[in-house]
Amino acid sequence: VPYPFGVGPAECYWPGFNLTCHTSGREEAPRLLLGDGTLQVAEISIKNSTVRVMRAGDVEVDAAGNGLFGCGLADDGPYTLSNSSELVAVGCNVYAILQEKNKLTMLSGCASFCDEVFVADNATAIYLEERGSSPGTKYNMGSCQAPLIPAHYVGNGVPGQVRLKYFGSNGSIYKMLRAMVFVAEQGWYPPLEMDYHRPDKMAVPFLLDWLIVAPGRLASAELTDGRCTSVEARDVCKSSESSCRKPTRGYICSCRHGYQGNPYITDGCQDINECDFPAKDTECYGLSTGIGVGSGASVIVFIVMVFFMMQKYKHQRATKLRHKFFEQNRGQLLQQLVSQRVDTAERMIISLEELEKATNNFDKSRELGGGGHGTVYKEILSDLHVVAIKKPKVVVQKEIGEFINEVAILSQVNHRNVVKLYGCCLETEVPMLVYEFVSNGTLYDHLHARSLSWDDRLRIATETAKSLAYLHSSVSIPIIHRDIKSVNILLDDTLTSKVADFGASRYIPMEQSGVTTMVQGTIGYLDPMYFYTSRLTDKSDVYSFGVILVELL
Repeated sequence: VPYPFGVGPAECYWPGFNLTCHTSGREEAPRLLLGDGTLQVAEISIKNSTVRVMRAGDVEVDAAGNGLFGCGLADDGPYTLSNSSELVAVGCNVYAILQEKNKLTMLSGCASFCDEVFVADNATAIYLEERGSSPGTKYNMGSCQAPLIPAHYVGNGVPGQVRLKYFGSNGSIYKMLRAMVFVAEQGWYPPLEMDYHRPDKMAVPFLLDWLIVAPGRLASAELTDGRCTSVEARDVCKSSESSCRKPTRGYICSCRHGYQGNPYITDGCQDINECDFPAKDTECYGLSTGIGVGSGASVIVFIVMVFFMMQKYKHQRATKLRHKFFEQNRGQLLQQLVSQRVDTAERMIISLEELEKATNNFDKSRELGGGGHGTVYKEILSDLHVVAIKKPKVVVQKEIGEFINEVAILSQVNHRNVVKLYGCCLETEVPMLVYEFVSNGTLYDHLHARSLSWDDRLRIATETAKSLAYLHSSVSIPIIHRDIKSVNILLDDTLTSKVADFGASRYIPMEQSGVTTMVQGTIGYLDPMYFYTSRLTDKSDVYSFGVILVELL
């Protein structure tokens, strides 16, 4: 246990840094506990001034939905919640808020929705992943996550007030279910296999920042640049090769450049042997470099050979990766393409080499813009087609699923008012779309930055309505666009409208009037009934189209 932390008598630790060693008397290993004994210490970092702790279970709330998270840590103590923490709520139709004690300032908050289909007769919550989502997706039905708001949290103690409330007309139904709220480090989420009736069996990790608090000296001369006075530095930072800085309410010590160790103890910062770390930007003395002319020539030949070998290796590795991704994506994409358009499936495959040549290796100067689901480049292919190349921004399973969804939908669409898909590239980890380039911007641009005649507005409204009617009724399986808005309606040189960006679209089986899915869309255009019920129907697109009509008027 590194100082300023310690176990035992008061002289073994700095005030506020005392730990308790808990032994159960059984075969279990001893545990280090912090605060009121509910926090188990997992890792202490002197360099980063952090301590990683584990808390058992969720934050307990009373019948009114109020709870405390302080864990026995004093408000004026050395600990603050790290900005890498977030609030996690699990439950149906609930919202959770994290506040400082006895204050109204909200530090974090989120809301979790459920549809009644996820409520069992025995009043037990069934937490399932979204239908059609990939295994391992962290954002499940009946859960939400939200980070701290840095502007609201000034880091004055550990926030302790938690509120968990139900909302909606069916709140009484959902109150029978087990709702939970956690404070955890970013990226943590309750495992799907956990027992939701026994959250106390689960260890929840989060990170605390710490500093040395010395109330008697904080009232001394304040320096605007955050440096400590010589007296403060000597009293707090014991090592002679350490430096001291003074944040808002305490002190933090660190070893000087070229030293490492513990700055809080005498001789704790030890000199680094720079020769053991050749990658660092430091000088290493005592090495001779007597290289003759003959050996110098040999070194040059060796370097040239290594260079060519590395180039050959990179080329071979790139080729293997392209084949790997091609095989990996072919089964996912071509199966849907062939099932709908056997005659065009093979012609729709475009090589990565051709796209890299057209975009100059996806140079940022070639970017046309960014949609809700990717970055778009304008280029001319070898067959002289002017196209828009859509490259997804994020390499996550959710984005790959949206791409596959867009390919499957656009491959069967053939309408003059819907953007035409030319092909796709499967030789990258996240495949890319190549579709027709629509040259005259978006409807939003023409409505808000330019002017349109009344006849053009009527015609665009009619064309958009025809495209939606086609998607809802004329294709083999009805398609709900789910993100109809003026930004996703493109105009060509003759102001003919074309509906684009199908990354959020969904199929509706012929025998069904709608599907239940995670809510997705753009606030302002989003159908309120879909937002509150998660029930997606063709009326959702019609509502969004109505908002566009208002814009046109």
